[in-house]
Amino acid sequence: MKQAGFFDVEERLARLSGLGDQLEAFSRTVDFEVFRPDLEKALAYSDGSKGGRPPFDPVLMFKILVIQTLNNLSDERTEYLINDRLSFMRFLGLGLSDRVPDAKTVWLFRERLTQAGAIDGLFNRFDTTLRNAGYLPMSGQILDATLVAAPKQRNTNAEKADLRAGRIPEDWQDKPRKLSHKERHARWTLKFTKAKRQDDGTIPSTDLAIPFFGYTSHVSIDRKFRFIRKWKTTDAAASDGARLREGLLDKTNTASSVWADTAYRSKANEDFMEKQSFVSKVHRKKPHLKPMPRHIQKSNAGKSVIRSRVEHVFADQKSQTGLFIRTVGITRATMRIGLANIVYNMRRLLFLERLSASA
Repeated sequence: MKQAGFFDVEERLARLSGLGDQLEAFSRTVDFEVFRPDLEKALAYSDGSKGGRPPFDPVLMFKILVIQTLNNLSDERTEYLINDRLSFMRFLGLGLSDRVPDAKTVWLFRERLTQAGAIDGLFNRFDTTLRNAGYLPMSGQILDATLVAAPKQRNTNAEKADLRAGRIPEDWQDKPRKLSHKERHARWTLKFTKAKRQDDGTIPSTDLAIPFFGYTSHVSIDRKFRFIRKWKTTDAAASDGARLREGLLDKTNTASSVWADTAYRSKANEDFMEKQSFVSKVHRKKPHLKPMPRHIQKSNAGKSVIRSRVEHVFADQKSQTGLFIRTVGITRATMRIGLANIVYNMRRLLFLERLSASA
């Protein structure tokens, strides 16, 4: 078999471009250098005066995290695919003979960013880039939340009771290795879904309640461009509605309207929005043991047309990038969800730029 030469690789890369390499589009559209100041501040690498192998370029490592998030990859699988795929190498600026970060290096890089709390700064940095490109938050905002699964735990009833009370079970305290693998922040909740039509054509009168373990991703998107502007991570049992008052509303939006489903309808939220000069477009709840009034039904239907646009965000994150928590603890879960939100905004930017170019 003939050994591959330089021009053979170039020809293969050209073919990948012709087939629509998404990562190449990312390189053209997203200036990853804007993340460098935040990365260097969070990593705080030494100046190298003490010797040792120099670290990999932080922007290259951050682009590896983008690849991971786009493809829902483990660290080991990421290492393998970077070595295997020409499209990954081109995106990272690596040649066939260049050194590739191994799985441990990728883990350590992400862990340093996680412990430094860098994800908020990275998200805000890209949001500033979007605003500078003309994508200002406009036409109001839409709030919603989705459950994100985490690996289930096998704990005793006594351990579960300790965790709910915020205590570390006594049996774990003198076993640091076991403790490091135990999820102490994710919680169980019930996920309600519409009952499916039966074989005889009838639909059960009650919805299904499915036990769910993990976290909740809360987001606020702008109505005009549908970028995620504000976000928060909590355990799955936390109330969606209460998060509205915890920094999810974007005061820089050019319009004051706020759309959300009935989970966000409460007197505390309505008073908060009125005080902050927001206009509530939150769905109204059905009166207890009474039929829904016709005018409220029509009003909610009109709001749903706008509110439903936020579902695209979660559909993209779960169906396209397979959002799932592989790690342990809410700090790492926040990092994972934050990366997913940055990558969603990058994908959304690519779509809008293509739309603009074809217009």
